[in-house]
Amino acid sequence: MAALTEEQELLKNQAKNWANEEAPVSKFREMRDSGNEFGFDKATWSAIGEMGWAGVLVPEEFGGVDMGHLTFGVILEELGRQLTASPLLSSGLVGANALVLAGTDEQKKTWLPKIGDSSAVVTLAVDEGPRHAPANTVLAAVASGDGFKLNGQKTHVLEGLSADAFVVAARTSGSAGDADGISLFLVEGTSKGISRSRLQTADSRGYASVTFDDVEVDGGALMGTLGQAGETLDALLDRARAGMAAEMLGVAAQCFDMTLDYLKNRVQFGQVIGSFQALGHRAAILFTEMEMARSCVEAALQAIDNDADDVASLCSLAKCQAGTFLTHVSNEMIQIHGGIGVTDEFDAGLYLKRARAAEATWGNHSMHRDRFASLNGL
Repeated sequence: MAALTEEQELLKNQAKNWANEEAPVSKFREMRDSGNEFGFDKATWSAIGEMGWAGVLVPEEFGGVDMGHLTFGVILEELGRQLTASPLLSSGLVGANALVLAGTDEQKKTWLPKIGDSSAVVTLAVDEGPRHAPANTVLAAVASGDGFKLNGQKTHVLEGLSADAFVVAARTSGSAGDADGISLFLVEGTSKGISRSRLQTADSRGYASVTFDDVEVDGGALMGTLGQAGETLDALLDRARAGMAAEMLGVAAQCFDMTLDYLKNRVQFGQVIGSFQALGHRAAILFTEMEMARSCVEAALQAIDNDADDVASLCSLAKCQAGTFLTHVSNEMIQIHGGIGVTDEFDAGLYLKRARAAEATWGNHSMHRDRFASLNGL
C-alpha cells in the first residue's frame, strides 16, 4: 500500500469526518426517497466545492490545487463509505482530466475554474449500448460549415441530467469497432437539439440517456486532433476507472466494517457469531481481499501521478480487483446479516445496489481481467 503524506492523511481524516457528520448514508436515503431526479443533493455538492475537493485535479493556473490522483482517490474512498452522491467523480476527476488532456486553451480557461469551484458539471458521454465499448461509437459528427453537426445517442451518462457540458466521443470517420476515427467534442448542455432522459438505476444515482439531434457546434468545440482521440480517450477512461475503483474501495470497506461489527455483536446459541470458526474464516478472507484491492487501487492512482508506462494495465487491475472484492463483500454482508440484510430499512441493501451499478460503469471486472491479460501478453 502507498504511504500517504501528512497532507493526504489530514485530507483523509477531513473527508471522513465531514462525510460521517454532513453526508452520511442516511442523507443518501433521504435523497433517494425524495425523488430527486438529479441523484445528488445540490447543497452537498456546493459544500464539496467550498472545501476545494472539486479542484484537487485542476491546475493552479485555473484556480485548482493540482494535488494528484492519489489524493483525489483518498477523498473518493471516504465519500464512498457513506454513499455520498455528488458529481465529484464525473466532473472533478473525469471532466477535469478531459480538459487537461485534450482541451484547448479557451476551453480550459472557460471550464476548469467552474469545475474547481463546483459551479459547473462537465461529464463524459461515451457509451451507446448496455456494455462499455468505446470503439463501438457510432454517434456521428459530420463537418458542417465552420463546425460540426452531431447526431446519435449516449447512454449511462453519469450526472447526465445535471451536466452543464458534455465531453462527447463521436465518430468522424470509419465505422463501429474501428479504433481510429473517433473525436472528442466539448458540447454545452444548453445546445439546441440535446434532450435528456433519466435512467432508473438500482443505486438511485443521476444516470441519463442523452440524445443529440442535429446538434451544431463550432470548430472550437473540438478537443485534440480530429479523428485521433482514441489514445486520449483511453487515457481519460483509465483515470475514470481508477477513480471509480477508489470509490468502490470505500463502499467495500464500509460493507466489511458493517459485517465485522455484526459478527462481533450478534449473539446466537449463547455466544457472538464471530466466535464461530467458519464465520471467522470468511471474515479473514474478506480482509485479505480488501488489502489486496487497496494495494491495486493505490498503485494505479500513483502510476497516473508518476506518468508510468503501465498505467493502463494497473488501472484495469484496480477496477477488476475493486469490482471483484466489492461483489464478494457485498454478497457476504447480505448473507451474514441474514433476513435483516434484505430489508430496505437496513442500509446493507443500499450498498449492494451501489456495488452493482459501480461494477458496470466503464467496464466490469470480467472486461478488465481480459484487458489486463491482453496488455501483459497473457
